Amino acid sequence: MAAARRAQVLRLYRALLRESQGFTAYGYRTYAIRRIRDAFRENKNIKDSTEIETLVNKANANLDMIHRQVAIGQLYSTQKLVIECPEKL
Repeated sequence: MAAARRAQVLRLYRALLRESQGFTAYGYRTYAIRRIRDAFRENKNIKDSTEIETLVNKANANLDMIHRQVAIGQLYSTQKLVIECPEKL
């Protein structure tokens, strides 16, 4: 049971990171990735199954929100920042 929950959480973590890579704006992308990593590190030692389930549901809701925001962000194109263009440096 614990192995299945661990696999579910790891899949969710990877999905959140993968989806947040789709942000076109550098600031949003780096903030989302940093926030995801920090949240998972902060909650890695939680053992209570009801609290884990609550956090998993919250993370799924955040994944849906990130997916929507990435889709909206891709509708509006912007120029890349200098930090995103290594060929110009």
